[in-house]
Amino acid sequence: MATGLLRLPLRLSKNTTILSRNTGLKTSNISRTTQTRNAVSTPSGAILPKPDKTAFGLIRMTAVVVPFLYVGTLISKNFAALLEEHDIFVPEDDDDDD
Repeated sequence: MATGLLRLPLRLSKNTTILSRNTGLKTSNISRTTQTRNAVSTPSGAILPKPDKTAFGLIRMTAVVVPFLYVGTLISKNFAALLEEHDIFVPEDDDDDD
């Protein structure tokens, strides 16, 4: 009970408070807007229906990723061969010694 009384601010009148938090930090140009996310509800508060599930999501992802990975490896392999052919980058046998 005593701890509950310590938490309440002491009031001299209806408008004045002796104990208040951060009185020196209050400024008039700070905006007090609250941010809300509309991902699951409408502005009125109604819950939105579940989103449509993409059929064959893993198959579609695989059908896109695998060909691009393959093309990327072909490009890098051909570019490495071009660099070796023009003696720009030639790996030496000494680099592989452990």
